[in-house]
Amino acid sequence: MAVRKIVQIDEEKCNGCGLCVPGCAEGAIKIINGKAKLVADNLCDGLGNCIGHCPQGAIKIIEREADDFDEKAVEKHLSNIKKAERPHIHHHGGGCPGSRAMTINRKEEVDDKVAVTSQDIEIRIRPQLNQWPVQLMLVPERASYWDGKELLVTADCVPFAYPNYHLDLLKGKSVAIGCPKLDDIGYYIEKLTNIIRYNDIKGITVAYMEVPCCRGMVMAVDEAVRRSGKSIEVKKIEISIDGRKK
Repeated sequence: MAVRKIVQIDEEKCNGCGLCVPGCAEGAIKIINGKAKLVADNLCDGLGNCIGHCPQGAIKIIEREADDFDEKAVEKHLSNIKKAERPHIHHHGGGCPGSRAMTINRKEEVDDKVAVTSQDIEIRIRPQLNQWPVQLMLVPERASYWDGKELLVTADCVPFAYPNYHLDLLKGKSVAIGCPKLDDIGYYIEKLTNIIRYNDIKGITVAYMEVPCCRGMVMAVDEAVRRSGKSIEVKKIEISIDGRKK
């Protein structure tokens, strides 16, 4: 054991977003009890590739006494991770804490039923979408539907979890949806920066799920506003997995 460079994670600053986890090629960081943790000293190479992935500035490189970096231990560790995740990926969609499979039991409510008149079905909630496309990877940076409206940036699970999405969140707004877990967060930041910079955006709301990885969407919006040079308030709405606005 010798004094060497190694990452240090400030738990007070860490919000458990999990963006640092895929940023560590050695798999040395894991989300435990909602916070990023260094799994073992010998798995960290001390290069700090994870630092740029942390939106909270919670990771830094320090020098302290630590076990030497062990490439063989890293290979074994990564192999164990792959073995452990393989069934979860097949059945549950990955090892992310926010991907854990669960069932939400609901009682049937009278309001869940639609009213039927003759041969026609009356939809109680009218759709409020006023544009196409909506995917952040596909929407244009300049479009007439951005101008003069509030921008709603939505994590793509929100409309499925939150039953009143159209009337409560989408009505009267332009929208861009995406998944910070599956897509390139750097691309999101660049795209949102240009949308905000080039159009007359009246306000911004970001709607995201309560799972840690979804906070990457909030970080992307905040950073895009900063880079755009505009002073726009960002309203943040968190939705629970069982469909409540928190």
